[in-house]
Amino acid sequence: MEVNIQALAGKLSANIRKVIIGKDAVIEKTIISLLCGGHILLEDIPGSGKTTLAKALARSIGCKWGRVQFTPDLLPSELTGINYYNQKEAAFLFKPGAIFTNILLGDEINRATPRTQSSLLECMEERQVSVDGVTYPLDKPFLVIATQNPIEIQGTFPLPEAQLDRFFMRLSMGYPDPDSEKQMLLNLALKHPVEDLEAVTDGGEIVEAQSAVRGIKLSDAVRGYIVSIVNATRQSDKVRLGVSPRGSLALMRAAQAAAAVAGRDYVLPDDVKKVACDVLAHRIVMKGFSAAQSSDASAKLLEVVLAQTPAPVEG
Repeated sequence: MEVNIQALAGKLSANIRKVIIGKDAVIEKTIISLLCGGHILLEDIPGSGKTTLAKALARSIGCKWGRVQFTPDLLPSELTGINYYNQKEAAFLFKPGAIFTNILLGDEINRATPRTQSSLLECMEERQVSVDGVTYPLDKPFLVIATQNPIEIQGTFPLPEAQLDRFFMRLSMGYPDPDSEKQMLLNLALKHPVEDLEAVTDGGEIVEAQSAVRGIKLSDAVRGYIVSIVNATRQSDKVRLGVSPRGSLALMRAAQAAAAVAGRDYVLPDDVKKVACDVLAHRIVMKGFSAAQSSDASAKLLEVVLAQTPAPVEG
C-alpha cells in the first residue's frame, strides 16, 4: 500500500506541536528534511527548544535518538566507534559510537575540533561508518540535527564549506511569541510533555515515504527554474562561493517533499520558493562578510534572486 505523505506529515506535525508550540514552519521544514533524508543545522540561542525538537521527532517516529555534546576534547572514535581487545574472547571487538542511532543531536557542533567534525562527513553523506578498514552501515532512517550558537564564537571552530554543504537545511527556532511562551509555561508546570509523547508512525513507513518523495514529478520548466536560481548565486559579484550542484539537488528534493506534504504529486514554483532560503543560504559564501554575518547576507541575497528570477507559468 502506497504511503500517504500528506497524512503522514500531518500526524507528525500534530504530534510534535504538542511539545513545540508556535513553531509550525520550523516543524514542517524539519519534516520535509526527514522525508528527504537530509540533515539539519539549527543555528540558534541556547534554550530555544532544539533538543526538545529532536527528541519529539524521534519519539514521534518510534526510533532511537542520541545526544552528543561537542567539546574540544571530543574524539572522533566517540562518534564512530572503536575496536577494543576483549581478553575473554581473545579477539578485537567493535564497540559502536554515538552515531549508531536514528536521530543524532550534535549539540554545539562548532565547539569540536575539525578532526572530530570531519568524522561526521562519511556518515552524513554515505550513511555508513568505516573503522580500521571495515565499513558498518547505519540504520534507516538516519538524521543528524546539529546545533551551533551564532552569537558566541570564542573557542569555536567554524564549520568549513564542505561540512556545511552536507547539511540539507539550516533552520532557526527563534524566540516564541508571548502567547506561545505562556502556553509553554502552563504545559511544563508539572512535567515535560515530551516524556508522554507516543509514536504515530515507525521507521519503516518513513523509509517508504522517503522513497515516494523521489517520485514526485517535476516539469522541465521547474527544473530550469531551480537551475536559474542556483546559477544566479554563482554569477553574483557579491558572492565568493555560489551554490554547489549538491545544493541544486537538495533544492529539488526539498521542493518535491514540500509538494508531497501539500498533497500534490507534482512540484510548483511556489514549492521551490518556500524552501529555497533554508536549503541554499548556508551554501553561499559572501564577499566582505565574517562567518557570523554571512548567513544573514546570503539570505537577503536569495530574497533578491527569488524576486528577480522569473518563475515558470502554466502553459
